[in-house]
Amino acid sequence: MPDALDGQILSLPYGVMPDPDAFIQAAMAWHFNPETGAPFWIERAKSLEFDPLTDVRSHADLSLFPNITDEIRDHPVTAFIPRGYGSRPDVISVIESGGTTGAPKALPLMADFAQLMVERDNAVWEHYGLTQKKNWLLFSPSGPHGALEQARRGAKAWGVLPFAIDMDPRWVKKQVAAGNQAEADAYADHLLDQAAFILKSQNIGYIRLTPPILARIVRREDMLEVIRENVEYIHWGGASMDADARHFYMDVILPGITLAGSYGTTMALGSGGRQRFGAEDADETIFDANLSPYTTFEVRDEKTGECVEYGNRGQLVVHHVSKALLLPNNAERDEVTRVAPVDANQIGDSIADISPLVSFKGQKVIEGVY
Repeated sequence: MPDALDGQILSLPYGVMPDPDAFIQAAMAWHFNPETGAPFWIERAKSLEFDPLTDVRSHADLSLFPNITDEIRDHPVTAFIPRGYGSRPDVISVIESGGTTGAPKALPLMADFAQLMVERDNAVWEHYGLTQKKNWLLFSPSGPHGALEQARRGAKAWGVLPFAIDMDPRWVKKQVAAGNQAEADAYADHLLDQAAFILKSQNIGYIRLTPPILARIVRREDMLEVIRENVEYIHWGGASMDADARHFYMDVILPGITLAGSYGTTMALGSGGRQRFGAEDADETIFDANLSPYTTFEVRDEKTGECVEYGNRGQLVVHHVSKALLLPNNAERDEVTRVAPVDANQIGDSIADISPLVSFKGQKVIEGVY
């Protein structure tokens, strides 16, 4: 059994892959040792029908865990901070879900995992040759959501200035659910007016946004003209984009501009996967789990819970296992196609063509944003 007090295998730099089984066993030793584990898991272990220290030996064994994401709402954030971080843990922020399927869930984001995500993002920017001579425009939720602050950390590491447009997805989803589409549209126009000023007055080469925001931007000639002249990379996420829309943007509206997306979830501390390198113009929108083994994907039949065959669609299940957090077996509100990974080191599945489930846990899903 790996030494829980060591934890070295749980703190490797981005791109250094641990032995998968040794990693899982070290994580169990860390999270279920009373000296290092979070209070939630030390207490929750008493009601598990298995022993994580002896029964969870590999990634496949994570399916033994129940999905505890709904239980998060009933506990203070401090219950999820591993004791191994000491009496003054470096919690860089508290992040909350968007509240799409109920009351928001809050989790602590530890500084070491935030840095790992920055290193992951830097590798993506290097792959695409993103310049460091132009600044960034970020459409992203701030406040409790975490996305904007993480993007700002990335900008700082890349050596550029982040210009931010704050977004409140909870308010807009509330308006849409109440049938107040005009209010939601007016709010989106308010965001675009702010962005138009930044685009015209600052040297912007990178934009981070959601597909619904992109759809609104391309209808604004004043913004589109500046983007075509100066922007070299548009990063999308936070909502789904089908292949037809993606090809229309790349081939017709924004030719010559890199358009690539990512998939993230608050229940994995904002991590998830990036669009597959070399497949940006493929018919499928494929995402690889580029923070494996920390965040990994499975695709299961929503009714039976069994893994579907490659090429078939099913419900996305996300496992997060890191020094900072243990949150396995989280059934997301998304339907995806199961795709084989291309990296031999990647644990679990790759996924494609993400779309929201019509309903999730008895509630209608309102995706946004906006």
